[in-house]
Amino acid sequence: MEIKVLGSGCSNCKKLHQNVLKAVEELNVEANILYVTDLMAIAQANLMRTPGLLIDGKVVSYGKVCDVEEVKTLISANKRG
Repeated sequence: MEIKVLGSGCSNCKKLHQNVLKAVEELNVEANILYVTDLMAIAQANLMRTPGLLIDGKVVSYGKVCDVEEVKTLISANKRG
């Protein structure tokens, strides 16, 4: 599983990244977690607002900071296999 947090590096983006790290740890899932601040990469993801959360290339959240429980729900809902 690949999880990307996309954002400019603001406090909201950093908080979402922290929440993703904690959610992955609590769920004990294998995940490659990337924190993307490159504006071109963010634009290519077609995000309307940051922070954005992508799971395996699919935008699952944008424009808000999901708490740890929300991230866990999104990860579980988007698990393959």
